Amino acid sequence: MSTTATAEHALWKPAANPWAIAISVMTATFMVVLDSSVANVALPHIAGNLSASTDEATWVLTSYLVSNAIMLPATSWITRRMGRKRLLMLSIMIFTGASMLCGAAINMPMLIVARIFQGIGGGGMQPLSQAILLESFPPTEHGKAMAVYGTGIVVAPVIGPTLGGWITDSYSWRWIFYINLPVGMLALFLASLYIEDPPYIKLDLAGKIDVLGFSFMALWLGSLQLTLDKGQEADWFGAVWIRWTVAISFMAFLIFVWRELSIRHPIVELRVLLNRNFSVGTLITGLYGVVLYSVTALLPLYLQTQMGYPALQSGLAVSPRGLGSMASMIIAGALANRVENRLLLMFGFLVLGASTLMLGHVDLSIGMASVVWPCILNGFASGFIFVPLTTMAMGRLQKQEIGNAAGIYNLVRNIGGSIGIAVATALLVRRSQIHQSYLAAHLTPDSPLVGQTAAGIAGYLAQSGANPANTHYAALGAIHQLLQQQASLMSYVDNFRLLGYLSLLCIPVVLLFQGVRRHAGRTISIEE
Repeated sequence: MSTTATAEHALWKPAANPWAIAISVMTATFMVVLDSSVANVALPHIAGNLSASTDEATWVLTSYLVSNAIMLPATSWITRRMGRKRLLMLSIMIFTGASMLCGAAINMPMLIVARIFQGIGGGGMQPLSQAILLESFPPTEHGKAMAVYGTGIVVAPVIGPTLGGWITDSYSWRWIFYINLPVGMLALFLASLYIEDPPYIKLDLAGKIDVLGFSFMALWLGSLQLTLDKGQEADWFGAVWIRWTVAISFMAFLIFVWRELSIRHPIVELRVLLNRNFSVGTLITGLYGVVLYSVTALLPLYLQTQMGYPALQSGLAVSPRGLGSMASMIIAGALANRVENRLLLMFGFLVLGASTLMLGHVDLSIGMASVVWPCILNGFASGFIFVPLTTMAMGRLQKQEIGNAAGIYNLVRNIGGSIGIAVATALLVRRSQIHQSYLAAHLTPDSPLVGQTAAGIAGYLAQSGANPANTHYAALGAIHQLLQQQASLMSYVDNFRLLGYLSLLCIPVVLLFQGVRRHAGRTISIEE
């Protein structure tokens, strides 16, 4: 049975300045999100230093993502057992301690175990930070709060690979983990100083652990993340174990949903998805995760494999996206309370789609400027998407629902990112094979163009001192290499265009949102 909340609960404000709280939680969150991508470019160095194969080194990423995904939706439930402030501080301590163990790892198993604990600590901080910000700022300033949060969530993955490459090249891969120690200690100090639990969080110390619900949630998310991370490497459904993990993930998901809807105190309160704005926002943030993470993964790969850029230079070419993101976060945060959020959101997806389609015109003769400007626009779109999207998705929820909703919301965005990267990588290979077959069909031995090109290359090789007997075969090999390069280029173009169209398709979905009223106070309900 629900009753009207007391004025104390409905109009509760934290004792500390909301901006001090924002700095406290974002110091921790930025560190966590940065660490999810900073290790990517260091994998070859980690594998070489710890005497492991590249395939074994990828478990450094997979182990983190799996434990992180499991922790995200469980955060609200754990908060009810130990309180938000204590959980945040514990998460920071676990993440910081695990970072120290990662840097000190003497072998790959030790590093993987440490990364699992890093994911556990990091998974708790993202939804906690978002919930704390939304509750600390009045509804009229939710746009500004989400601009602060979005700066960490959107900008950190962009600068992560660049920072990771610079640290690895200049010092050692171990320092990409050691740099978390001073940041973590600062975040812990700030959290102890400014964070407090709101009065409507009632601790349930005697509540039983829903072991069955948690087990099936972990099985679902773990097998799903494993499938997405290793699917392309294993040739997807060509591998028997992939078929098994997909089946296990699907069945575990169905049982998990049934379990959460049938018990009184579930691990994850899925009924919050009955709120129209939140369900629409969750759908859109998943689609946004597909585009955001896919472009972030594909572009550096294109610059390195097709354009021959070294890792650091490719990171620098992409990093201006962070400047666009920071600028738009400030602008969108200021406009969120003055302009209809649906209009801001549609504008953001329009810019995101247009800038991604601009990347769909890349070729092998472009300069860095042809990449930098679309990246800046791509980043600029982020603020106009992230700020109003989060504000509208959470705007019609009661305060005590926000913590649970934030876990689901962040989980769906991360899953969208994992699905996007997996599908983009698979399409990159498949489309390249299709384009290669199509191009090869037009390169027959009796083709005048092939003959003239091969003769020209053979003549050049002969003048360079090559053995005349081998120049013809070398020329044919060079033509085949060019064919593969063009086929790969065309597959990148296909991917960028597909992601651009997906961004534009999100625009009509925005119309499903209901309006969010902006006022300083509101009446909420608390379940007795």
